[in-house]
Amino acid sequence: MLSASGVGLAADQPALVVLVIVTLGLVLGRVRVAGMSLGSSGVIFVALAAGHLGCTLPGGIGAVGLVLFIYCVGLSAGPTFFRAFRHQGKALSLLAIVLVALGALTTWAAGRILGIPVDLAAGLFAGALTSTPGLAAALEALPGASQVGAGFGLAYPFGLVGVVLFVHLYPRILGKNVEQVGRETQVFQDEDRRIVRELVKVVNPAVIGRKLSDLTFIRDYNCQISRMLVGNRLVPIPADLVLEEGQHLLLIARAFRLPPLIQLLGERDEKSDIFMDTTDQSLHVVVSSRRIVGKSLYELNLRSNFGVTITRIMRHDQEFVPRMADRIEYGDMLNLVGEHADLERFAAFAGHRARVFDETDLISLGVGVAAGVALGSVEIGVGGQTAALGLAGGPLLAALILGHCGHIGPVKGHLPRAARLLLTEIGLVLLLADAGVRAGGAMGEVMRTYGLTLCAASVLVVLVPMSLGAVFAQSVLRLPLLQALGGICGGMTSTPGIGVVTTQTDSQAPVVSYAAAYPVALIMMTVFARLLVAALA
Repeated sequence: MLSASGVGLAADQPALVVLVIVTLGLVLGRVRVAGMSLGSSGVIFVALAAGHLGCTLPGGIGAVGLVLFIYCVGLSAGPTFFRAFRHQGKALSLLAIVLVALGALTTWAAGRILGIPVDLAAGLFAGALTSTPGLAAALEALPGASQVGAGFGLAYPFGLVGVVLFVHLYPRILGKNVEQVGRETQVFQDEDRRIVRELVKVVNPAVIGRKLSDLTFIRDYNCQISRMLVGNRLVPIPADLVLEEGQHLLLIARAFRLPPLIQLLGERDEKSDIFMDTTDQSLHVVVSSRRIVGKSLYELNLRSNFGVTITRIMRHDQEFVPRMADRIEYGDMLNLVGEHADLERFAAFAGHRARVFDETDLISLGVGVAAGVALGSVEIGVGGQTAALGLAGGPLLAALILGHCGHIGPVKGHLPRAARLLLTEIGLVLLLADAGVRAGGAMGEVMRTYGLTLCAASVLVVLVPMSLGAVFAQSVLRLPLLQALGGICGGMTSTPGIGVVTTQTDSQAPVVSYAAAYPVALIMMTVFARLLVAALA
């Protein structure tokens, strides 16, 4: 029990209580056991203890944390979420949906059969899949003094350890060695998204004598040619370059796009004694001028007007080789190649301000969050009843759309990485602290009444989705072992799990699969958490 003075301090200094719980929780989260740690989720365990001892937090702090956290999650997932259904991402997205759905179905069955209350079951579902967005959605669907936090805190360790053990044991059950499979398996070509440079010698008669600007297939293949070899130096290409036999050009594109491009131009050249001036002939420019924002590369015609080539664009933490139809956005960081004087002239035209790339637009943040909250409050008639997206669904949907579009009018769907990570972490720890303190008061009673039942249910909710998901991945989706392991870790939102897989192989296949499945699983957790609550209510 807290002393009288301790209770008085907790009541008089709520800000201090919040800071102590968060700090101790983050310290606990850094403790590593067998290579695993709780991370930010350590906050909920300290908060449970604080709630059990009688501490309280100011009203509304959890709602603020929920909105900040879920909005930033949506901004992070937005640029990739809607694109994850292309190519092999379709299979991995489907795997993530199946895993989350199986977890929700197993939780529903366990709740019905074992008599677990809806709030504990919802927390158990989120904890077993180590999903804080799932916890956020469950808390929003079950406001008040629910025991969502208690269920999450009890199930979380089972989810953390369960995925790690599964990725260790599953390959052995199949009689396969992950390291050997990694050496023998070649990642599919369309998974190789690295931006690379390649020196190509022009020998194809079909392109000799033609202007480089007239070769439309280069634009179609999303490639930039920035330099040509003169002597043993790579120099920026002139605007009116006419291709000649034996010329050497420097191509920049995604690795999987290069082979057909090289064939159309000529052949790969392995020259090693060449010099490229990356100091005076290249420059990073951050766009802020309205003279360039909103215009396509075709409209700007930079090679003719300025003698420079944009080889890459960094936007919303994503780097890509631009097409002629791509439009420049405010805050884009352009990687330019050209002569020094031309680069400086274009930088002045583009309104180069390095700070823009790292500036946080608080107005866009405020408008985006407010729009999400407003969207969440809109009630929609379904089957004679009304339902709303709420504080979890509304901001999430708004952020996904903004993150995908980049901006809607003047409202930007971009936060600098550092700012986004900070706001995500602040929102998460406030959410966890509030959930833990509210659940902690009845934690002892929950453990006495449902302790063994919740433990057994947690094991089932972790084990059943992974076991059936692994069969589905390899038998139905026909995913190779490494892709299946990465997809399972992504679908279970388990960072420690993918960490274990990557220590066993140098192949990038598991990481690519994890990255495709993870954002889909994050979003699906918020959907199925609410469906689970509705089904058990």
